[in-house]
Amino acid sequence: MKKTTVTPADIGKIVRAARKDAGLRQHELAGAAAVGLRFIVDLEAGKPTAQVGKVLQVLAALGCSVEIVPPTGSRRDGTGRRPR
Repeated sequence: MKKTTVTPADIGKIVRAARKDAGLRQHELAGAAAVGLRFIVDLEAGKPTAQVGKVLQVLAALGCSVEIVPPTGSRRDGTGRRPR
């Protein structure tokens, strides 16, 4: 299975492309996602310290989805509990 690593720069490129495809300006996306314009500028630039909650708000406003796949053989379900 191919492993995909996503960098902050990759997320920035995706956000910028999705925003442009939606015909939105940065300030319009900021308003739709309830974040500041500076946050959108930094996110699109690939700022590595962007707050994950705000990143998820922006992605949701653009209609993007995020998939996190646990490592193969993981015995935990993400809550810290082992599946039964």
